[in-house]
Amino acid sequence: MPCLIQRERLWLIIATSFLTVIGIVFVYSAGTYWGKVHYGQTAPFLVKQLIYLAVALFAFFICSRYKGLQLEKTWTFFYWMSILLLVAVLIPGIGVVRNGSQSWIALGPLSLQPSELTKIATIVKLSFILAKQKATESKIHLRHFVYLFLPIALIMLQPDFGSAFILIVSVFLLFFIAGYPIRFYAFLIVAGVLGLVGLVLSAPYRLKRIEAFLDPWSDPLGSGFQAIQSLLAIGPAGLYGFGFGNSRQKYLYLPEPQNDFIFSIIAEEMGFIGAATIICTFGLLIYSGFKLAYKSSLKVSLYSIATLIGMIGFQAFLNIGVVSGLLPVTGVTLPFISYGGTSLVVTWIAIGIVWNFSKER
Repeated sequence: MPCLIQRERLWLIIATSFLTVIGIVFVYSAGTYWGKVHYGQTAPFLVKQLIYLAVALFAFFICSRYKGLQLEKTWTFFYWMSILLLVAVLIPGIGVVRNGSQSWIALGPLSLQPSELTKIATIVKLSFILAKQKATESKIHLRHFVYLFLPIALIMLQPDFGSAFILIVSVFLLFFIAGYPIRFYAFLIVAGVLGLVGLVLSAPYRLKRIEAFLDPWSDPLGSGFQAIQSLLAIGPAGLYGFGFGNSRQKYLYLPEPQNDFIFSIIAEEMGFIGAATIICTFGLLIYSGFKLAYKSSLKVSLYSIATLIGMIGFQAFLNIGVVSGLLPVTGVTLPFISYGGTSLVVTWIAIGIVWNFSKER
């Protein structure tokens, strides 16, 4: 068993490292012209991303070795600290508004997005709670939903629909793994559809995103602009693409190409082969992570590892679905690859926790 665990951990770290290196390379390629126009430098995003990567690797090293992460009281502390950060980000003067959302806390030249940290803290805290339940107990408890919807409410006040949606899906995956009854999910589907309709109707910009998803050419210079430019990057690329650094859409056609739509630039420059390689690498990461969860000897390890890996996989699916026109624009990053400090650091923290919890104890 230890040999099998070491093999899966090796594949996990290989997949994670490969995606991170691809991210560094294409943050540079996608952001050169945008950085030159807006900041007067060709590599401002690369420099910051390398700083973020150093922090991410340090965080991974700590999380993979710190035995205190295997204690519930540690995650109780982290959970409530993340709630305090979500409250702080809503206070004028502390929270920073970007693209219409007050989701960041400025730390000098860098920034912190508390909702990213909250996702991990909520998942692991709930994993400890669910792992303590006896087989004879009812699986559904009100406090499970209190732990979930308290951060969700604060995240929606920012507003950050993408992070809230990922957290909800991840926690419901956790509930499913922990043995929530199937009838709960039947009710959930109905409630989810009604809730989604309510959220879309409550904010005009979300309705415009749905309309742009159904017919981006109805407003090609407005709500459909990003979707159209993304498809114009992916469509003509063919099997091999235009070559590294030869993207055309990064020349101010695709807004901030180093962020949410970086997969479009990868597909444009490296073609179908490059895009398929990224998707297969995410598949390897998910497979090796779920194998580690399956081999766990403790319930809390099974729940935490499977849900954290599921969260990363779902976020990757969501991002790639958006840039390829299969899903409406949600504003979520591509894990390990998109430019963004908090996203990169938090995904490496998640891998560090998986590494920590997968140890034979």
